[in-house]
Amino acid sequence: MQNGQFQVYTGDGKGKTTAALGLALRASGAGLRVFIGQFMKAGPTSELSALARLENVTAEQFGSGKGLLMGREADADDRACARAGLARVREALGKYDVVIADEINCACAYGLLDVSDLLSLIDARPATAELVFTGRGACDEVLARADLVTEMRAVKHYYAQKGLCARVGIEK
Repeated sequence: MQNGQFQVYTGDGKGKTTAALGLALRASGAGLRVFIGQFMKAGPTSELSALARLENVTAEQFGSGKGLLMGREADADDRACARAGLARVREALGKYDVVIADEINCACAYGLLDVSDLLSLIDARPATAELVFTGRGACDEVLARADLVTEMRAVKHYYAQKGLCARVGIEK
């Protein structure tokens, strides 16, 4: 494989995880080995069902199962799950061609991980591995290290305008 890059998908708009999953699909189609570590997420989703059908893609979740951190404080379980996820993603860097740390920026923004943890992970990336961070609130230090940054901007969103919840097969 050619030299890998470090990519960040961030911003307040919809589509960060979806963009990373599209990259995973493309990489899988090219025969690359893909690891997706989902921080702060737990439980079945449509994307996990689809990813399970791809033999060269591994997806794992690192959420406590206690739900979103909006409206509640992070606890020791949340932090322990994030630390376990960080260790698995670091391990994956030496075994996979593409490594996606989904919602890792949020895990940092909520205090489950430190900026130094994310920077250390970036430093651990082998030259041939593609590393992708997703999640709103990417910190300046992470953005400065990225080879590619895509910021999703919310222009209009039916969650806010119409009060619609996440729909199976579309948002979850």
